[in-house]
Order: sequence, then C-alpha cells, then structure tokens
Amino acid sequence: MTAHLPLTADTSLDRPTAAERQPASTLSTVPAKARPARWWRIRGELPKTTVWALAAAGLIAPFVLWWAYTALGLADPMFMPGPGAVLERLGRWWTSEGLLTDIGISVWRVMAGFGASALLALPLGLYIGTYRPVQAFLEPLTDFIRYMPAVAFIPLVMLWVGIDEGSKVLIIFIGTFFQMVLMVAEDVRRVPMTQIEAAQTMGANRGEIVKLVILPSARPAILDTLRITCGWAWTYLVVAELVAANSGLGYAILKAQRYMHTDKIFAGILLIGIIGLLTDQGFRWLSRRAFPWRKQA
Repeated sequence: MTAHLPLTADTSLDRPTAAERQPASTLSTVPAKARPARWWRIRGELPKTTVWALAAAGLIAPFVLWWAYTALGLADPMFMPGPGAVLERLGRWWTSEGLLTDIGISVWRVMAGFGASALLALPLGLYIGTYRPVQAFLEPLTDFIRYMPAVAFIPLVMLWVGIDEGSKVLIIFIGTFFQMVLMVAEDVRRVPMTQIEAAQTMGANRGEIVKLVILPSARPAILDTLRITCGWAWTYLVVAELVAANSGLGYAILKAQRYMHTDKIFAGILLIGIIGLLTDQGFRWLSRRAFPWRKQA
C-alpha cells in the first residue's frame, strides 16, 4: 500500500514580514534625510505664496546688486547710472518727453507685426504639419529664410515699402513669421497618430480630422508658441525703429545712445522688459483660462 502523506499548506507564504508586522505609525515615520526635499522634487508643486515669493526675489535681486554696485562707486555713472538716476530720468520722460506716446506707438508696431505673422503663420504651419507634400515643398524654403537676419532686410524694406509705419511693421513680421511657421508645424506634428487613426476608424474625413482632432489637440502648444514668438517680436522693436523713426521706445534708446544718455537707455530697456513681462503673463493667464485641464494632466 502506498502511504498517503498528509497535505500541509505552506504557511510561510502567508506569514507577515518584519516590515508588515510593524505598526502603521512606525512605517510612516521616515527620517527626514531619507525623504527628498519638497522644493527639489522633479516637477514638484509649490504653494502659491512660495512661488510669488521666489518670483519677487528673483526680480528684486538683480536690482539690489545693481544698486549696491553703483552705490559703492564701482562704476562710472556716465556708463552705468544707479537705479535712482534711472527712475529720475523716467519721471522726466513721462512728464515732458512724451513717454506715453512712445509706449503706445511701440506697442502698436509690435502687435501689428506679430498679429500679421500669426494670421499667416498659423494656417501655413497647420498645413505643413498635417500634409506631407506641403511640408516637403515649403519647409526647406522656410528653414532657409529663417536663418537670414532681419537687420539685413532693412535696405530692401526701405526700397519696397518706404520709411512709413509699414516698414517697421514689416521688419517685425520678417523677424517672427518664419520661426512661427516652423514652430506651429512642429506643434501640429506632435498630435498623437493614434487620435487621427481613431477618427479615421469612426469615418471622419480629412476636414473633420483637422477641425475636430488636430486643432483641439494642438491648440495649447500653439498658444505657447505664440507667447514665445511675441517675445521675439519685442526683441525686433529696436531694429524696426532704426528705419527712419521719430518716436517709440526703440527710437528713444537709439537717440539717447548718440548723446550718451545712459540713464535713458536703461529706462527704455527696463520699460521694454516690463511690457514684455506683462504680455507674457497675459498669454499665461489666457492659457490657464482656455485649457484648465493642462495642469491636472
């Protein structure tokens, strides 16, 4: 007869480990050194108050260093005036030199050039990113032109358009258009192919795929592209106002350079930076309102 051995369950698999036998309170007590610093987590979140405090510190620190450098007499005031002298010059510019007019005309020139770029670059970039034949035909030419410096076009622009406002707007347009086209095309190409194939499976035609799949998916990235290229438009302002201008922030900076009014040069540069920062924050606010799901994603 065959002896039947009793079947015994291996209870070692069910035994709790040493870590499992510990109370929950001791498990959660991890030494502070073992936990990563909250501020230095990769893509970690920070409270809004902390973000605002760090942003304010980052903006104020260079001005404090600038004030200390000039207050200690380490710089010649003719070449680097102190913050107080720049503020004083800014006040005179406001009261007697038409600062508001200069700001208004410069903002108009930048937004006109940037708006014309966006009006043409958005559909062109959409077609380049969507249709391979359009990409093969237009992308090499766009790549070729975008490396040409906008300053080199000034003599031609003066011959073609003259020295009126159109020439200044055209310089800003040339400086931003070709970069914007390629960036929009790249945003469109980042739309996952699985979304397009799913729409094709459900019977959507090409127009419906572009309108209902590609555009909604690419819109957040396209808005970021507009925000970045708007900053480039501001950098071309001084170049644009080289063309026979008699007003504007860039013109005021260039005029101050001739007479060594470095305090006005500093004031103009700071004003352009402030206006650009406000524009950038406006785009960020619009992105948060239009795409509230981006942060959660």
